Amino acid sequence: MIITHNIEWNKCLSHKIWPAIKKGWQDTQMRPVHFFWGLAGKNIPYIKGCIERNEEWWYVDNGYLTQQITRYPEPKIHDYDKTYFRIVKGGLHTKNGKTGSVERLGILEQQGIDVKFKGWSDGEHILLCPSSPTVTQFINDISQDEWVESVKSELRQHTDRPIKFRNKPRPNNEWWGTDIKDELKDCYALVTNMSLAAVDAVLNKVPVVTHSNNVCHKVSGPLAGINERTMPAREDMNVWLRSVANNQFTIQEIEDGTAYRLLNDN
Repeated sequence: MIITHNIEWNKCLSHKIWPAIKKGWQDTQMRPVHFFWGLAGKNIPYIKGCIERNEEWWYVDNGYLTQQITRYPEPKIHDYDKTYFRIVKGGLHTKNGKTGSVERLGILEQQGIDVKFKGWSDGEHILLCPSSPTVTQFINDISQDEWVESVKSELRQHTDRPIKFRNKPRPNNEWWGTDIKDELKDCYALVTNMSLAAVDAVLNKVPVVTHSNNVCHKVSGPLAGINERTMPAREDMNVWLRSVANNQFTIQEIEDGTAYRLLNDN
């Protein structure tokens, strides 16, 4: 039994995703299978309820390697063929699954989406990029400010490199309208919990340190080893990129059953 948890705001992208899920996801189980878009509304307590009851749940959100949507004042998809969404079983990010073929990664490259590993570069500063307050509370069980101060404190035990801070761009904050690529120039490493800034970093030659549930954790290193940096080999990075590409889908691929087939095969 498929249960899609609706967000009341009628502009929410879930209203475009859920009809595709209902059409393309095979409803073969008698037990409930829950789908959540983001962590807004009542999603957090409902997800915790699924965990407590040991019920299957899937998390749907923006993709990892994709054309970006407009987020504010309301979400807008500019090209449905180039906009991908991640669908994750029992978590916020993809962590496991088969590597998959090179085909899907090749399609992304043909669409002009940045998917190439370009090697690693050196730099001076560490860029600290926390997830949103909501995600941080859900994953780390502390506030965003507490997480930032905790990570800064630990970093000071292991390195004397300058630490720069970048929060998620939001209307009217100082990062709104800025490009993270500018702050990744001359960056030595990026540290985050769950932010997809980690994906931007590894695609722009910057090693990362992430939470164990982050999609980039397989290619990241430990905070205590920040001065040595973990820089996986090119082949390992390409295998990781193939895995990421095989765990995100367009709305059409969700609707026609491609997402269901690939994810269940994984």
